[in-house]
Amino acid sequence: MKKIEILSRLKNAGVIAVVRGKTSEEALNACHAIIKGGLTGIELTFTVPQADQVIKELLATYQEREEIVIGAGTVLDAVTARLAILAGAEYIVSPCFDKETAELCNLYQVPYLPGCMTIDEIKTALKSGVDIVKLFPGSAFGPSIVSAFKAPMPQVNIMPTGGVSLENMQDWFDAGVVTVGVGGNLLAPAATGDFEKVTEVAKQYAAKMKEIAG
Repeated sequence: MKKIEILSRLKNAGVIAVVRGKTSEEALNACHAIIKGGLTGIELTFTVPQADQVIKELLATYQEREEIVIGAGTVLDAVTARLAILAGAEYIVSPCFDKETAELCNLYQVPYLPGCMTIDEIKTALKSGVDIVKLFPGSAFGPSIVSAFKAPMPQVNIMPTGGVSLENMQDWFDAGVVTVGVGGNLLAPAATGDFEKVTEVAKQYAAKMKEIAG
């Protein structure tokens, strides 16, 4: 039931914050600021130095907060996926589909969200046990592509990442996505150390998600 429970928390989170940073300290502070703002989904990318240690620290800090779900992003291979899972990552996100990573995640019953751009890639991912497909980059398509993908594959669960904003979030959910990944405009203030601004923007996303969820 572990995998189902994590998938449920991802859906309930609604907005997954894709966290990058030049240093592990910057990324960690950004995560704290985002959670303070009311968002409960964190995707800590493996472009962050010592990303596995940041994941461990986040899990230790928020172990009493059952609604918070923390995963690893920009996972390019099964070796990195295993490192992330051993650090406690609750789900794995990749910019593209990787069969070995899918098999490893299935072995550990950890959700795998690979980036896909075509019907063929989505079909391959679903056959390999993927429950949520990451539409990446979302900015290359827009919300209208969701119905195009769902016409032949109504069973596919989609999470767009890249190109999702406060202005178009409603359009994505109206199109039928299960959750959205948000990075750039949410994390931009972190680069200059303005974590209060990160919290402020996170509050806006949390409020928008609450409005969408009704």
